[in-house]
Amino acid sequence: MDSRRLLRTSAIAVATAGLLISGCSSGSSSTSATASAHTATNADPAGAPTAEDLAPYTSQKLSWRACGVAKFECATMKAPLDYAKPSGPSINLAVARVKATGPGKRIGSLLVNPGGPGGSAVGYLQSYAGIGYPAPVRARYDMVAVDPRGVARSEPVECLTGQQMDAYTEVDQTPDDAAEQAALAKAFKEFAAGCEATSGKILPHVSTVEAARDMDLVRQVLGDQKLHYVGASYGTFLGATYAELYPSRTGRLVLDGAMDPSLSSLDMNRDQTAGFETAFKSFATDCAKQKGCPLGSGSVQDASDRLRAFFKSADAKPIPTGQSRKLGESLATTGVIAAMYDEAAWPELRTALTQAMKGDGAGLLTLADSYYERDASGKYANLMFANAAVNCLDLPPSFSGPDEVTAALPSFEQASPVFGVGFAWSSLNCAYWPVKATGAPHRIEAKGAAPILVVGTTRDPATPYKWAQSLAAQLSSGTLLTYEGDGHTAYGRGSDCIDTAINTYLLDGTPPAKGKRCS
Repeated sequence: MDSRRLLRTSAIAVATAGLLISGCSSGSSSTSATASAHTATNADPAGAPTAEDLAPYTSQKLSWRACGVAKFECATMKAPLDYAKPSGPSINLAVARVKATGPGKRIGSLLVNPGGPGGSAVGYLQSYAGIGYPAPVRARYDMVAVDPRGVARSEPVECLTGQQMDAYTEVDQTPDDAAEQAALAKAFKEFAAGCEATSGKILPHVSTVEAARDMDLVRQVLGDQKLHYVGASYGTFLGATYAELYPSRTGRLVLDGAMDPSLSSLDMNRDQTAGFETAFKSFATDCAKQKGCPLGSGSVQDASDRLRAFFKSADAKPIPTGQSRKLGESLATTGVIAAMYDEAAWPELRTALTQAMKGDGAGLLTLADSYYERDASGKYANLMFANAAVNCLDLPPSFSGPDEVTAALPSFEQASPVFGVGFAWSSLNCAYWPVKATGAPHRIEAKGAAPILVVGTTRDPATPYKWAQSLAAQLSSGTLLTYEGDGHTAYGRGSDCIDTAINTYLLDGTPPAKGKRCS
């Protein structure tokens, strides 16, 4: 069972950062029009701490050490647990960097975040950004990452054991009757209770606003005048929030695979549902051209009918996988969704579907496990735990109970005949969260900020293109760069046009011409 709105790093392609669709999206039953009326900042209700309040933190010196990957250094930075009470307890945040390689004059630090919420920025830096970003960018920036509070190496939120997570991911997310609805609600409640029992101290303090304040603390500790940043998927919301809080300190911001902060949870989840339907149609069209496509060589509608029939069959009779875990509908759906993030995974998905339809669910299970970041020993990374913790704090829940989900099902099924029902029910999880949301949907304008580059992909499943259009229009200094293609996010995914435009902006601060489109 997915915990939707996942803005996450795809485990299938490390260069791709993503979002899924979590039930912990933005605001309750409010409409997007209502949400858009909230034009004020969504900053801390308690108010910003003063420079004097933060002096013990901004004056700290990081003790850099080697951390297992050649040329990379790691350190631990302290931040206030509660920015409203900066003299209170602190939290330890993991920071990593690789210094600018030269040649050329060093511009400063370039922070990166791969999304999630819950994706490890440090892991992303060490496995991709710090070695795979274009050489001219790495030559002139110290590449830096900080795992957001509650994520990976930064006092991670924990909720369930591996065995408990196995059971949680298998719960039927397309309930057929009242008993199955109750079982799904029970699973969400137990997940929330596990998070509260294990990580109750940190749960109220993992909001995106607090993570953005942490980024400004990193900026000051590193001695940078401006924050330069590349954020993907959820990382775009984090970056936009930073610009909202600190417009005068905002440097060169690339927001790739953008979120729309003005949307309610209900609207966000429905938009994502439609986004995955768009991605599925692209996959189905491509699949029909391939020899032996498991969804047939007919129309997209035929492919949709075949996939839904397959999911229904897996629901009735889970498929063997060669291990103790079987592939039911929930895990099968997650496996398909995982491959929607990157068209490079489509061949793997075709093979996995072919095998599953012949009675071997191992391939789809592998895709689902990659999505959940479950390793071969049965241990899960904290991605899904942090994802729920941040999402449920940032925005009020989509639904308050099963009756509201039932009422919304037609609109979700209209958005996606393939995924709609499951996405709707997955949107229930924040209804049972132990901490009340502190954020609300609102427009972000960041008046006074330097030019900000927003990147959108026309057939992005997880962050639909219209979100990038909306965010670029909201930001007073926003410029939209469009990638006409498939997959989640655009930078570093094979388009020279996109990469050149972003590199130019990062190196000299000049955004591309208005309306620039790439393929």
